[in-house]
Amino acid sequence: MKKALTYASYLRLDELLSLQEPLSEGPEHDEMLFIVIHQVYELWFKEVLHELDYVDRLLADGDRPRMLHTMKRVLTILKVLVSQLDILETMTPLEFMSFRSRLEAASGFQSYQFRELEFLLGVKDELAIRRFQEGSTGRRALEKRYGERTVWDAFLQFLHGAGYSLSPETLGRDVTHSVEPSAEVQEVLLEVYRNDPEVAAVCERLVDLDEGIQEWRYRHVKMVERTIGVKRGTGGSSGSEFLHTTLNRPVFPDLWAIRARL
Repeated sequence: MKKALTYASYLRLDELLSLQEPLSEGPEHDEMLFIVIHQVYELWFKEVLHELDYVDRLLADGDRPRMLHTMKRVLTILKVLVSQLDILETMTPLEFMSFRSRLEAASGFQSYQFRELEFLLGVKDELAIRRFQEGSTGRRALEKRYGERTVWDAFLQFLHGAGYSLSPETLGRDVTHSVEPSAEVQEVLLEVYRNDPEVAAVCERLVDLDEGIQEWRYRHVKMVERTIGVKRGTGGSSGSEFLHTTLNRPVFPDLWAIRARL
């Protein structure tokens, strides 16, 4: 006889709640918070990828209302990601240092889902793939994303479907390359903003997404600086020094470039 579905069995709570295993002796009180926060981050990254893959399909279908609705959900999740840093910052530098050595080579730099998110948004880096062991889950996921079109490519196809003229070279660009500014695309976007408020609303949601990612990066950098200062990051990364290089780097540069011309 089939067992009745319960809240615990549907969510697999026994398994989920067994995954928080501190490594420090004692264990140190704050290690539990550190583990839970980062596991929750990975769950939210999974959901954001799920939603942006849906956005890709909606853009392909020209379903503007549903795309805007889905983007509102993604933007709300990004606000949650930022607010989680407030919780992490309740941990003092000394409290973090009480278990930091137990992390050994483990680092948030190794989050393949965040690298997937970067790839999906158009920040492609083949070196990021090689940081993961061949045949590993992360390596396979990144290799797949590397060869797939980005949200920006889906948006360009959406513009084409809405009647805007874009060259075959632009529509068929090499998706393994990062998104770069395009004078052609910028001229089309200026026309959109001046004459087509419905399509311009889609553009603005992409700007919101870009700004939300930049906000998360900035808050993440400040959290790292607040916790470990200029120390090297776990896993041998350069810590806040590397993170600073990711700031103020838009994923959709054309949408920012046109601002001075509107």
